[in-house]
Amino acid sequence: MRFAPRFPLSLLTVSLLSHAAIARQTNEIERIETTSSRIQGNMNASGYAVSSISEETLSLLSFQHIQESLNYIAGAGVQRGNGQEYLPALRSPVLTGAGACGGILAAEDGIALRAAGFCNINELFEAHGEIAQRIDVIKGPASALYGSNAIHGVINVITPDTTQGGGELSVDYGSYGFHRVKLKEGKDFGRSGVGIAASVTRDTGYRNEESVDQEKVSLRHRLEWDSTVITSGLTYTHLDQETAGYIEGFESYKNTQIAKSNPNPEAFRKAESFRLWGKFDTSLSGGHALSITPYVRNQDMRFRMHFLPGKPLETNAQKGVGVLSQFNYVINDSLSADIGLDVEYTEGELTQSQDSATEGSAFLVETIPVGKHYDYDVDVTLFAPFFTFNWHAERWAISVGGRFESMQYDYTNNMNVGRVREDGTECGFGGCRYSRPADSENDFDNFSPKLSLRYQLNPQTQLFGGIARGYRAPQATELYRLQRAQTVTDLDSVTADNIEVGVTGTLFDGSYTLSLYSLQKDNVIYRDSDFFNVSNGETWHRGVELTFDQPLSDILRLDFAGTYARHTYEHSQLSGEQDIKGNDIDTAPKLQFNARLSFEMSSKVQTQLEWQHVSSYFTDAENLNEYEGHDLVHARVRFSVNEDVTLYARVNNVFDTDYAERADFTSFTGPRYFPGRPRNYMITASFTL
Repeated sequence: MRFAPRFPLSLLTVSLLSHAAIARQTNEIERIETTSSRIQGNMNASGYAVSSISEETLSLLSFQHIQESLNYIAGAGVQRGNGQEYLPALRSPVLTGAGACGGILAAEDGIALRAAGFCNINELFEAHGEIAQRIDVIKGPASALYGSNAIHGVINVITPDTTQGGGELSVDYGSYGFHRVKLKEGKDFGRSGVGIAASVTRDTGYRNEESVDQEKVSLRHRLEWDSTVITSGLTYTHLDQETAGYIEGFESYKNTQIAKSNPNPEAFRKAESFRLWGKFDTSLSGGHALSITPYVRNQDMRFRMHFLPGKPLETNAQKGVGVLSQFNYVINDSLSADIGLDVEYTEGELTQSQDSATEGSAFLVETIPVGKHYDYDVDVTLFAPFFTFNWHAERWAISVGGRFESMQYDYTNNMNVGRVREDGTECGFGGCRYSRPADSENDFDNFSPKLSLRYQLNPQTQLFGGIARGYRAPQATELYRLQRAQTVTDLDSVTADNIEVGVTGTLFDGSYTLSLYSLQKDNVIYRDSDFFNVSNGETWHRGVELTFDQPLSDILRLDFAGTYARHTYEHSQLSGEQDIKGNDIDTAPKLQFNARLSFEMSSKVQTQLEWQHVSSYFTDAENLNEYEGHDLVHARVRFSVNEDVTLYARVNNVFDTDYAERADFTSFTGPRYFPGRPRNYMITASFTL
C-alpha cells in the first residue's frame, strides 16, 4: 500500500528548525532574507521555513568539504568524491548522470550558481561556503521563488554582510597537508559600508598524486537612505585540482595501500567562476515592499573525464545576465500578495575531445576515436513570472501561489552531424559512440502550483502541510550530447508531485520537527538500453524526517537530524535482463542520521562528539550488489582564550574506521569506491580584528 495517493501537485517542504519554528508559533515574523523571501520579514515566510546551519555551528565544524556540513540536515545524503567533488542527495538517492544535477538547485545569496540548463554536479564548490554566515536548505519544490532544478530542494550558501564592520582572521592546519587561511574584514560608515571575505586553501591530500589549490573572494558594498537599501556583491572562485579516481575491487577501501592509490593520476579539474550582483530594496507607503536583483554570471571549467573510455578532455563555459524581482503588496492586516518576474539570458559552450587512442577492446578502440567528440554552443532564455497569496489569522496561515517558467534553447553544432569522426569518416561496428544532432531550437514551458498551510494547535505545537509541483527542463547535455544511433531528442520536462504533513514545536525546553513526505517524479530522463536519452522514467521518493535539539542539562545538549526513506523505480526498464520496476534506486541508504552531543564545560570551553550513520545501500539498479554502510565518530573542542582569540581542535574519524565516501558498481569495473580518509586532525586559531 502506498504511503500517500498520487496528487497532481507536489508538496511544499516545511522543515522547521529550533528558534525559527518557535518564532512562527508566536506569530512573529522571522527576519528572513535571500532564501525564503527576497524581502526581509516578508509574510510569505509563514508558508514554509528554511533549515539552517548557523555560523556558530559552521565555525566549530570548519569543514574541509561542504558535504560535512550538509550532514546536519535531515534528508540530505551528499556523498563526497575526490578533492572538492561530490554527488548531491536531498530527499533523493544520490543523483548521477548527465542531467542529475538538475534535481537540486544550488545557490549563493539566492542567485543560482549555474543557469537552469547548465547545471554541474559539483557546482557547490563555486559557492563561498568556507566563510558562510549560514547555509540554508529548502526541501522539495517548496517556493515559487525557485523554478527549474528545485525539484528536491534548494541549497543556498549565505555569505556574511561584511559591510556592518568588524573582522576575523582564522588559520586552519590539518592532516595530509591541509592548511587554509580565512579573512573577513569590513568597515561600517553608518549609511554605507564596505567589506571583504576571502579564503585560500591548500590540500595535498590523503591519496597519491591528489591535491587541491583553491582561492575564493567575496566583496560587499552597502548604501542606505530613507527606506531604501542598495547592496552589491561579487564572488570570484578558482580551483586547481589534481583528482584521484575510483579504486576497484570488492571492499578495496579496507586495504590501506589500495585506498591510498590513484588509478587516474592524469585526472584534473580547473575551474573559475565569477558572479556580480546588486540588490535594490525599498519600503513603500502602506507597508508594501520591492526587491530587484540584477546579476552577471561567468564560469569556465576544464577537466579530464577519467571515468570514460579514452579519458577525453571536456571544456565548458557559460556567461549570462539576469534579474530577480519580488513585490510584496499588503492588502490588509491578514492578507498580502507577492508577485515577481525572473528573467535570464545565458550563452553556453562545450567541447569534448580526445588526444590519444582509446585503450581496451577492438570495439572501444574503433568506436571512440581520437579528435573532437562534441563542439556546440547553446543560448538559453528564461522568462518566469510568479505569485503567492498569503493569509493568516489567529491560528491559521495559508499560502497559495504558482510559478510559470518558459525556457528557450538555441543550439548550434560546430561540427559535422551524426556519429562520425571529426574528419567525417565513419567508425566501424555500426558507427562512432558519440552522436551530434543538427542545429535546433527547443522550448519548455512549465507551471508549478504551490499550497501550504499551518495551524497553531497550542502555544507549544504547530501542525503544517502542503502540496506543490516541481519541475526541471532537460539540461543541455541531455538534449545535445547524444550517443549511438540517436540523432535527435524528444524530451519532456521532469515533473515532481509532492505532499507533506508534519508537526513542529517545543518540548522539555528543546524544539523538534517531525515531517512525512511523498514525492513522485514523472518523465524522468535516463539513458535506455539503446543508449538513447529518453524521458519516460518514473520514480517514487517517500520518507519520514526528525530533527530536534534537546538540552539534557545546563551544560549538555543533544542535536539530532535523521531520516528513514525509500526511493524506488516505478517504471519498467530492463537492466541486466532484469526489470527494475519496484527496485530500490541505487545509492539510496534507507536510514541516515547525525547526532551531536555538546558539553559546555565552562563559558570558555565547549566539546562535542558527533555520530554519523549511513545504512547499507544497493550499488546497482538490479539490487544485486551492496555497500555495507558505515558509522563515523568525530570529536571537537573550542577554547576561548579571551574575547579576541579562540582555538579549535578537531579529530575526524576518531576510531579510524575503514569506509567509502561513495560506493557504486558498473558492469565494466565491478565494485568501485571513493575511499574515506583515516583518522585525521585539524587545529584552528581564530582572531577577532
